Amino acid sequence: MQVIAYLIPISLFLGGLGLVAFIFLLRSGQYDDPEGDSRRILSDDYDDKPKG
Repeated sequence: MQVIAYLIPISLFLGGLGLVAFIFLLRSGQYDDPEGDSRRILSDDYDDKPKG
């Protein structure tokens, strides 16, 4: 039973850390264009010879 006293705060901390990371990514624009990638992968316009 004493293990629960350790596991509850640890799980709350990890959940809060995940929430902070999600909010940070949301504000930084990570999820601004969800449609672009799905259409880009189906496009036939790809570059066979990359710049270099």
